[in-house]
Amino acid sequence: MRRVLPFVRFTLIFILLNVLARPASAEDIKTLTKKAEGGNVEAQFHLGIAYYEGQGVPKDYAEAIKWIRKVAEQGNAHAQYNLGLMYAKGQGVPQDFTEAVKWYRKAAEQGDADAQYKLGVAYAIGVGVPKDIAEAVMWLRKAAEQGNVEAQFHLGIAYYEGQGVPQDYVQSYFWFSLAASRSDGEDYKKYSGRRGQVAKILPPDKLMEAQQMTRDWEANHPR
Repeated sequence: MRRVLPFVRFTLIFILLNVLARPASAEDIKTLTKKAEGGNVEAQFHLGIAYYEGQGVPKDYAEAIKWIRKVAEQGNAHAQYNLGLMYAKGQGVPQDFTEAVKWYRKAAEQGDADAQYKLGVAYAIGVGVPKDIAEAVMWLRKAAEQGNVEAQFHLGIAYYEGQGVPQDYVQSYFWFSLAASRSDGEDYKKYSGRRGQVAKILPPDKLMEAQQMTRDWEANHPR
């Protein structure tokens, strides 16, 4: 298929880095820097985050990416994912989607669900890699099966429209249900609305099948 998946007819969305620690004082930064320069991987990552966020130091993307790269090059999936985000946004480096995808892939292959989702989106719209809907769905599925809500929703649309997978309304309802059950606010309205749309199409026996699939998955994947 050459048509772009409807759920990714938009520019890649890149979220801010998850902050695990936020040094707030000059003394904190001094201690963290000493540990980072001594090779402490956790300190290197947190120091990178401090520069990214401007916590205890002036915000400096170039310095942030320097420290995050050190951790990423040692194989840390979370740092690899965040390095990919910074390349995608052009923070501290020239914007480079090919380089972003390279780091997403490293993290995705280690099982990072967020990186798997980003990699799936990249394949779906052909940014940083050639467009490949089958490859997109493969990575979206990996992320969805780990509970990534956006991936679950997008996989639901893929099944609804039959893009990269055979059209299957039972599967579509199932993935929309999982996304809705893990969301609130406007996201819940959107996801549950799509689920309701599919429910109107399904015959009663198929609707019951989809609902049972959802219950079974929830029972086997406690939160």
